[in-house]
Amino acid sequence: MSPLLLLLLSCSCVARRAPSTAPSEPSLSKIAPSSAPSEPALSLQERVARLLELAAKRPVIRLASRPFRELVRTSPKNYSVVVMFTALQGHRGCAVCRAASEEFSLVANSYRYSQFYSTKMFFAMVDFDDGSEAFESMGVVAAPVLMHFPARGRPRAVDSMDLQRVGYSGEAIARWIYERTDINIRVFRPPNYTGTMALLILIALVGGLVYLRRNNLEFLFNQNTWSIVAMFFVLSMVSGQMWNHIRGPPFVQKSATGGVAWIHPSSQGQLVVETYLVLGLYALVAAGLVLLCEAGEEKAEPGLRRMQAVVGLVMTVVFYSLVLSIFRSKAAGYPYSLLIK
Repeated sequence: MSPLLLLLLSCSCVARRAPSTAPSEPSLSKIAPSSAPSEPALSLQERVARLLELAAKRPVIRLASRPFRELVRTSPKNYSVVVMFTALQGHRGCAVCRAASEEFSLVANSYRYSQFYSTKMFFAMVDFDDGSEAFESMGVVAAPVLMHFPARGRPRAVDSMDLQRVGYSGEAIARWIYERTDINIRVFRPPNYTGTMALLILIALVGGLVYLRRNNLEFLFNQNTWSIVAMFFVLSMVSGQMWNHIRGPPFVQKSATGGVAWIHPSSQGQLVVETYLVLGLYALVAAGLVLLCEAGEEKAEPGLRRMQAVVGLVMTVVFYSLVLSIFRSKAAGYPYSLLIK
């Protein structure tokens, strides 16, 4: 057989086998994993060592998407992590994220210097601009969100703190952590001398006034003066100012619709701005009652007494209805209302 005939036969055999042996074009999803070698996963000892290294720099560890996946979500773990998902950048427009992160950092710092500090729990924070993939992986669509990642298993519904109901004060966060981990954190706040300085200034002003009026102290026996002082004290107490001083609640918080909430939705908590609103409403109710009392004085003219009675009655009923409406919105199931529901 001639060499030319052998060459033609071999070419025809290759042509017949080509369709069955040529592979189809692979998709990018199939070749992507093999195009770049995957990095080996960190061992448990390496993850704990890295967490300790980061926690030594600051009580709240800042995590991006990849460290969040490696240190928080990767199993197995012998530690739990409390993570706050937040958006601290100004262009995000999160009004309460800054205040919530400060309270969260306060709890983390208190835990760091407590007797219960160990490698069994860490505090971390994921900012949306640094870890948007972490937000997406956990289904977080709003901020701030506080979640507990237990040492075993995945987070459940109870591992997400209901910030809308209980607020985000340091004490509330510490109680929630105790419920999830049995670790009791006592929150230590830095000393605030504003109240002390205000009291000293008030004492100095009163002392200076008494000294200047030392030859005429009749104002100390004035009934109206002591009535105003007593009324201010009573309004401060019934509006919840002492509760604010003890618990340190936030000034405002984020509502369920994404806006700013002025009234706390639960009867177990309150906001600072809420106490000011209640104080003002109680003051207006008291002013209405004073007008009603003044209308009973026979020395005044009948027309003035009639006007005082009408205005006092309207103020008392309307503003007390507002107070009752606020209470009704906080105490679920309360059946009574006056003018406003």
